Amino acid sequence: MTPWEIRGLGLTNCNCNFGCPCQFGVLPSRGNCEAAIVFDIERGHHGDTDLSGLRAAAIYHWPGAIHEGDGQMQLVIDTGASDAQAAALERIMTGQDTEEMKTMWFVYAKMSPNRYPTLRKRIDVTHDIGARTGRARIDGVADIELKPVPNIVTGEPHRAILKLPHGFEFHEAEVASGRTTLTGGEVSFAPLVDTHAHFARLHLSHVGVIDGAA
Repeated sequence: MTPWEIRGLGLTNCNCNFGCPCQFGVLPSRGNCEAAIVFDIERGHHGDTDLSGLRAAAIYHWPGAIHEGDGQMQLVIDTGASDAQAAALERIMTGQDTEEMKTMWFVYAKMSPNRYPTLRKRIDVTHDIGARTGRARIDGVADIELKPVPNIVTGEPHRAILKLPHGFEFHEAEVASGRTTLTGGEVSFAPLVDTHAHFARLHLSHVGVIDGAA
C-alpha cells in the first residue's frame, strides 16, 4: 500500500432531502442514491507524487441505498494533472491504497461494481464556504451549483452544520442546497434540483480521516 494524504474541499450534491438521510443511518429520501462530487485539492501526495493544486470529481448512481451495492461510478480527473498524478488519484479514489472501510472513496468504490473508465476533463471550481455558495463545471460531464438552504418561511439563507465525529469523509460539513445537470459521461440521472448538498473541508489519508480535521 502506498501512503497518501490529501487536504482540500469537497463539494457534494445528491438527490436526497436537505440533511441527507445517509448521514443518520436512514434510507435515501427517494429510495436510491445519485450524486456528483468535486474535490478541490489544496495539498496532498501519494507516495512521492505531489497532488497539490489538483481537481477531481466523481459521478455516482445506486439503484437503492449505497450499502446495498450494485452502483455505477465514473471518476473525472482534471486535464492539468500529469499521467502520474492522474494514476495516483485514481488509486486513491477507488480505494486501492486505503485501509478497509476507512474513507468514503473506499466504500463508494466497493459498492460500485459498475465502474466506467476515468475521464480526463477540465474542471473549473469557485466556492465560498462561509457563504455556502459554489459552482463547478466538469467540461462535457456536469454543471453543479451550490447555494444556501432557504428558510422555509422567509427565504433568507438558513445555516445548518453536519457533525460526524466518526465520519469516514469529514467530521464537519456546511449544509447547502444543490443543483446538478449531467451533460455527458457514462453515469446518467435526471437533473438534481434544490436537493441536499454540502461543503466539507477534507483531511484524509490511507488510514482515514485525520484526527482534528474539520
